[in-house]
Amino acid sequence: MSFRVNTNIQAMTALRNLGTTSDKFSGSVARLSSGLRITSGADDPAGLQISEGFRAQIASIAQANRNNQDAINYSKTAEGAMDEMSTLLRDAKALAIANGNDATLSSSQKQANQNQLNSIITSINRIASQTQFGTRKLLDGSAGINVAVVNKGALESVSMSGNVAGNSITANDTVNVVVGTAAVKATVTGATVTLANAVGADGKLTINGVTFNVSSSMTNQELMNTVNGRSADTGVIMSHNGTAFVYTATNYGTASNSIQITNDTATIGFTTAGTRTLGSGTAGVNAAATFSLATAGYTTGSLTASSADGRTFSDTYGNVFKLTTTTAAAAATTNGIAAISAGAAKFQIGGNVGQTVNLSLSSMDASALSLTSLDITTSAGSTAAQTAIENAIQTVASRRGDVGNFMRNILESNLRSLSVAQENLTASESTIRDADVAEEMTQYTKLQILQQSGISVLAQANQAPQQILSLLRG
Repeated sequence: MSFRVNTNIQAMTALRNLGTTSDKFSGSVARLSSGLRITSGADDPAGLQISEGFRAQIASIAQANRNNQDAINYSKTAEGAMDEMSTLLRDAKALAIANGNDATLSSSQKQANQNQLNSIITSINRIASQTQFGTRKLLDGSAGINVAVVNKGALESVSMSGNVAGNSITANDTVNVVVGTAAVKATVTGATVTLANAVGADGKLTINGVTFNVSSSMTNQELMNTVNGRSADTGVIMSHNGTAFVYTATNYGTASNSIQITNDTATIGFTTAGTRTLGSGTAGVNAAATFSLATAGYTTGSLTASSADGRTFSDTYGNVFKLTTTTAAAAATTNGIAAISAGAAKFQIGGNVGQTVNLSLSSMDASALSLTSLDITTSAGSTAAQTAIENAIQTVASRRGDVGNFMRNILESNLRSLSVAQENLTASESTIRDADVAEEMTQYTKLQILQQSGISVLAQANQAPQQILSLLRG
């Protein structure tokens, strides 16, 4: 055994153990205060990865549960509207049967029943055209309209409401476009220059509020490159046609006609100093086009594009088409630019890709139910109306049954299944991520005692060198 003054090995050992205990104690405090066994990736890297996967799945299933409930509410809205139609049709059948009693009713009484039947037909059409969930109509034949770009070289994007010029899209179709007026980019011609030559003067060139400082030694090519480097800000592309500068708007349409270009010194971009407006050479023009359905023949009529880009079209029915620059700039006909899928509403009812279902809600107006031109003022008309109304009642009942089957055997069943899956996934995630408080409290108590004893031992170890004093005194 040796005694040293400069180096206290016992104290260093006590300090090292105390540090280890303190680190473990801090971790135990973090776990108890957060309730989590894994508070950082360092606690359990593999467990963290697994639990994060569980958490993502749990969140997805939770959203799928909400999606299912939305789908149920969507279906209930449609089914409730059809229930009201059933009530109206029962009244309509009663009126037709009443008018079949030809011997006891006068012509005025029959006409009164006819007027009431006409009102019922109007109400059925109103319900079919106005029933909607949020902004989506349910019973006009447009429920579930999906539209996709087919010709990406002609059409950049598309969004359709399911109604073209007041006509509901009830069957799959394709979209054609006829560009009657081509879109044009605004331009103005500048100075006649040789690109390799120097500008020859100091000054400034300002385009749409963006100022470029120009030195006399800068070449015309360098000036053009500098301007084009800010085209996203100026809305202007600078080019050379072999003889002179040409300033051209980056977008088609009339909006670019107001872009101003100012040079404060002659020879900088133009032959004289001053302000020019883009479009003073060639004015920007918004394209005009007509969109139509190839099979149904419905047409938007001629639409004028938005002045913002000269190639985005919208109508009063919520349809939006954005043509590519190539198509918008040429007056021509292009068929099959988009494909429409009608009659099926798509719901994401699971937490994974592809877990979707569709619900078809076809048109339920009087025309679709074969209830047009019913005349119960005559005996033959009353008989024909009874048959037509009975068929309509069966059609509505059948479609209500389809919606009910969708709700009960798909959505509600799936909702129960998702709830079980969410519960068990949560339990698994909890096993990995959450702290066992009883176990952690036991560990906490042990570490607390070790920490206190470590501090005590460190204090005693620090006193050990003082024993050497007794040797020095001797």
